[in-house]
Amino acid sequence: MFGNLGAGEIILIILVILLLFGAKKIPELAQGLGKGMKEFKKAVRDVEDEIKKTDEEVKKEEKKS
Repeated sequence: MFGNLGAGEIILIILVILLLFGAKKIPELAQGLGKGMKEFKKAVRDVEDEIKKTDEEVKKEEKKS
């Protein structure tokens, strides 16, 4: 997930985030990020379902022809 980042670099990033947002804001930011990821995944699933549905309809039409 973090690519080539080492433990020291990850700790530095966490410290910078703490300094920028403060310890009280971190849970709110994480919650917002989680909700955003959940909505994004739902949107991706919806698009995939729509593509599958359209593909099935096209295959049915091809069989009729």
